Amino acid sequence: MTALKLENISKAFGEVKVLHDINLTVEDGEFVVLVGPSGCGKSTLLRVIAGLEDASTGIVTIGDDVVNHIPPAKRGIAMVFQSYALYPHLSVKGNMSLGLKQEGQPKAVIAARVAKASRMLALDDYLARRPAELSGGQRQRVAIGRAIVREPKLFLFDEPLSNLDASLRMNTRIEIADLHRTLAATIIYVTHDQIEAMTLADKIVVLRDGRIEQVGNPMELYNNPINQFVAGFLGSPAMNFMAQPNGETLGIRPEHLRIMDEGPINGTVTHVENLGGETNVLIKTSAGDLITLRLFGQFSASVGQAMALGYDATHAFRFDAKGQRLR
Repeated sequence: MTALKLENISKAFGEVKVLHDINLTVEDGEFVVLVGPSGCGKSTLLRVIAGLEDASTGIVTIGDDVVNHIPPAKRGIAMVFQSYALYPHLSVKGNMSLGLKQEGQPKAVIAARVAKASRMLALDDYLARRPAELSGGQRQRVAIGRAIVREPKLFLFDEPLSNLDASLRMNTRIEIADLHRTLAATIIYVTHDQIEAMTLADKIVVLRDGRIEQVGNPMELYNNPINQFVAGFLGSPAMNFMAQPNGETLGIRPEHLRIMDEGPINGTVTHVENLGGETNVLIKTSAGDLITLRLFGQFSASVGQAMALGYDATHAFRFDAKGQRLR
């Protein structure tokens, strides 16, 4: 069953067009991540789905209903924002139940839904606290709980982890993945973080300048990018690109380079990142390109050290001068 369908969606603010003919189908229960650099239109697209912005052209269908002229509160969606958007004067329980009270739900239904969500998110011990008494991760769980109790057709997440530190981002990412599996919910999730996209998504939608560049599951996009932009955006460290004499660009991921006594790529070490479980060696090639060699485990290298590298041609990508994939 189709949970969401976008047909020829465009959005303009005055003379500035920020979305261009977006077509996308999301199936029931899918976790779809909209990813791209700042300004690519991903948050605007989410707001169009939510009804917080009107599409300039095109059709938005949620389930079986065209919702272009239906207000956000009646679209069967629940949003989780980057800023949490919690009411500071209400307790955790009050924040989670407020939307249901405004809908006129019976007290017994409200109590049951809040209890279920609080157990799922390990918030039972915090129900009487106010947001100021919670950590950032706990506040985000409350915001997620407020969405869960609505039992929506669609969960919409707008950069929900941006305000958390690195360890909390990882923990909350795992919690969101567990939540998706538990609820079998349909989730549309916006982020600029390609690691979040790769680890959470059933399907990734890569946007650039208001257009969809490519749609697919994480490994499809990683192993078979349609163009240089997608190839460079997904992967950490990013794919290496080296200009060739014929005007093409050679793309090789850092983990696919290997050290050789004599190799086609020669350069000098400019920096070494020792991460314990892996080592990233930054190298400036004789042609002037700055590339990264990724080695698993610990490796000793010195700045200024000469290094020759090779690669397996089956792992190499070639792009034309406009960034379109050749091989």
